[in-house]
Amino acid sequence: MKRWITFIIIFCFWILQGCEDERFQSINQHQSFVASLNIIDPSLDFFDSKGERIATWKFDKSYTGATLIPYDRLVLYGHQLNEIDIYELSTGKLIQSIETGIGTTNAYYDQEEHLLFITNSKHNTVTSFNEHGKKQGELRLTDYPMSMDSHQGKLYIINYKAPVLSVVDIKSMTLVDEWSIDKSSSGLMIVEETNTLWIGGHGAGSRPNQVVKVHDLKTGQFIQEIQVSHMPVGFTRNEDIIYITNHGSNELFACDVKGNVLWRKEVGANPFAVASFKDQIIVAGFDDNQIYFIQNGEIQKSVSTEHGPFQLLVREV
Repeated sequence: MKRWITFIIIFCFWILQGCEDERFQSINQHQSFVASLNIIDPSLDFFDSKGERIATWKFDKSYTGATLIPYDRLVLYGHQLNEIDIYELSTGKLIQSIETGIGTTNAYYDQEEHLLFITNSKHNTVTSFNEHGKKQGELRLTDYPMSMDSHQGKLYIINYKAPVLSVVDIKSMTLVDEWSIDKSSSGLMIVEETNTLWIGGHGAGSRPNQVVKVHDLKTGQFIQEIQVSHMPVGFTRNEDIIYITNHGSNELFACDVKGNVLWRKEVGANPFAVASFKDQIIVAGFDDNQIYFIQNGEIQKSVSTEHGPFQLLVREV
């Protein structure tokens, strides 16, 4: 009997020790990267600026999105997961889990206020956390809050299943305004030079959206439409050029800050995500499992990812 008890104790200690030692390949703190979050084969591929693979993290959980907390932390969430997980990149270790309940649709980190925001479609809320993971505030919104961006103390949130954009005061976590926008809007970018907010979207029903709508950043007033292609949902910028992925037509558009189209390029299969990395634009092809490195409007290189690259994360150090 004593032998069995001893065996069980040793076995349990071995299991616990194994869990503590479980970690992913570390990412050097001085390493710049673009990372592809893949959601069909849950994983994260890290690449350097030349497209060389640094590491691949393969997950047991079905993560659907991520964000970076500068400069060494990674937040991972899943719509059907009960918690968000925070990893330390330099060690590859899970350092914190925060219970959120299922329904997380997005995670956004505001670098000015040093706050992490989590939107939830089950409760239709946005919740703020400090850098230590302590809940700071929560606000109920409309229907399926998702896309987020921030500027000068305000958080702008698209309610995907309602024709409403919510403007939230970050410090007080109170609703300060609501704008009328198209239902099924998705993706947004603040353009400081023109004091505007650009909004993309999928479109409603069988009619795909083909425009980016530009609103005044202070009043929410609609200003203009930028004619693009089918389903513009991804935005990034590099200096004075704004890039927009259209996942319904497999195209990348380049515009100046006034919304004039400079060029367009067919790239990838079902490209949801676009990011700026060094002097390159990176586009992720969800259906062809490739990310594309683009310079001066031309594809310089493509590299394979795990299945379903859905989001791009960039760290430049």
